[in-house]
Amino acid sequence: MSTDRKRVQFRAPVRLVDRTDALADVLGEDRTDVLVTALREYLQEATHDDALTQEIAAAYYDDEITFEQLKSLVGAEEAANLRVLKQQLDEDFIDEVADV
Repeated sequence: MSTDRKRVQFRAPVRLVDRTDALADVLGEDRTDVLVTALREYLQEATHDDALTQEIAAAYYDDEITFEQLKSLVGAEEAANLRVLKQQLDEDFIDEVADV
């Protein structure tokens, strides 16, 4: 994992922050560690959801996200598969338009 860090700020419900702080105290970690772990686990779990993967693929096909963003979300192998499919879809579209 990269050691590069980027500062982010966001507002969260007080109760959620209080629960995060309590868990951090129990684990002997700081709030940032707990939040980073939670975010990492959420993203890992979310990208294994078929419906969300389809949404991610659709965003890539519609050029709403880059290949690098796609790869960071679904992994290198799945991203490569989706890139090949996008190229095939683009070629099919070009052939279809050429036939008209």
